Amino acid sequence: MKSYGILKTASGALRRNVMRTMLTMLGIVIGVAAVITMMEIGKGATMAIQRTMASMGANTLVILPGAANTGGINYGVGSMMTLTPQDADAIVKECPAIGSVAPIVRARTQLVYGNRNWVPTYIYGTTPSFLQVRDWTDMDQGEAFTEHDVRNSSKVCIIGQTIVRELFGGQSPIGKEVRIRNVVFKVIGVLRKKGANMMGMDQDDILLAPWTTIKYRVVASSLTAANQSATNTSVSTEVNTLSKIYPNLQQNLYPVPSATEQADVPQPIRFTNVDNILTAARSGSQIPSAIQQITMLLRERHRLHTTDPNDFNVRDMTEITKALTSTTELITKLLLCVATISLVVGGIGIMNIMLVSVTERTHEIGLRMAVGAEPADILRQFLTEAVVLCLLGGTMGIVLGRGSSYIVSSVLHWPTAASVGAIVAAVVVSASVGVLFGFYPAWKASRLDPIDALRYE
Repeated sequence: MKSYGILKTASGALRRNVMRTMLTMLGIVIGVAAVITMMEIGKGATMAIQRTMASMGANTLVILPGAANTGGINYGVGSMMTLTPQDADAIVKECPAIGSVAPIVRARTQLVYGNRNWVPTYIYGTTPSFLQVRDWTDMDQGEAFTEHDVRNSSKVCIIGQTIVRELFGGQSPIGKEVRIRNVVFKVIGVLRKKGANMMGMDQDDILLAPWTTIKYRVVASSLTAANQSATNTSVSTEVNTLSKIYPNLQQNLYPVPSATEQADVPQPIRFTNVDNILTAARSGSQIPSAIQQITMLLRERHRLHTTDPNDFNVRDMTEITKALTSTTELITKLLLCVATISLVVGGIGIMNIMLVSVTERTHEIGLRMAVGAEPADILRQFLTEAVVLCLLGGTMGIVLGRGSSYIVSSVLHWPTAASVGAIVAAVVVSASVGVLFGFYPAWKASRLDPIDALRYE
């Protein structure tokens, strides 16, 4: 009941001079509104940066097969065939930190259309989830191939903007056919332009097709450094399996192990391998968890003993992740600095007005003490006035800040995102500023001598 009386007295004192109360709150209102607006703009900018970085591969993990080793000679990463499409299926099902997975069969050969030819930087046999991993789902023209096309080894493909320019002269390629080592592929989609990656490589110089088609109809072996179209001119005898010209030739659905593989691998290779597996973590913060989950799962699937080294390698885009982290941290620090300055200015304004109020109400303070008010009561009264001022200013600042953020998003089309944390922090900081900057004026009022206060004119 005593607390209610103090609150009522403080509210009455604030109502006696409404204009001064409003001007006092103005500093807090502007400070809190600026903080919330900037925090929401900053959060929107951070999310936009994260989307951009994700499209460049910040959340991407590449799983590469292991290295063959014989006679003391290490043949390097990818020389041992250890990854399968079934590994990719298991990763997406059993690794919760992974959002999407795409197995990849690579090729390096010539595309032919009419009297034009071109050797793309990337020819990938993959699944439709590749577009999700690389944040490339929105097509410029046409549509992507489906899982049905992968199961049926359909001769369809989607291409990048560079191939459209080099082979088709910029005209729409939808429905037209290109030849890859004498295998005819129908173009069903064109990827949106993406430009160069962090290493300066043209990401638009790419052809995507079902991995089963590339594996069984175009190339039977893993990609080597050489141009595969340059080492084979007699396509009729070397194009793999399903596109054999002569039906009496035996189809070979599985790769034949080499002497090196037979010597180094404890069991014969009886699976269809892929060159690598591309995965995307659900967020940048989950990359370490994703690597750990993938490593444990593949070691279990490949039946590796605890003392055996991994027969695969998991690579993450460390440089891009560091760039994303440093950019986000910089934005957050800048916003915190601005927020601190704004609220300190507002708090100083409140302290200044409260000191003036103490001086003006010295006679009132002496009268209250003369009728029995304790110094602690005077302290609580003035401290309550300061906190009420800050909370009212904080509430008005929250409304103004949210409205400003909405206007910025609607009119200027800047990315913004609602920040509940900023609103909660605004309320807490407003109350803290009231206590911090209101304490000294309240303490000064409580220390007045009642006789001197009554004599004050």
